[in-house]
Amino acid sequence: MKGYCMKCKATREIKDPVEAMTKNGRKMVKGTCPECGTKMNKFISSK
Repeated sequence: MKGYCMKCKATREIKDPVEAMTKNGRKMVKGTCPECGTKMNKFISSK
């Protein structure tokens, strides 16, 4: 799954993706950037 890295300012493949849930119930995928190691997340559809 691809996400946007705020540090690299580029779209990258998320390394070690894990599906998680926010406090208000939205689904998201969390992981790290393969280039710089910064945390990345992407909100996904709940369907």
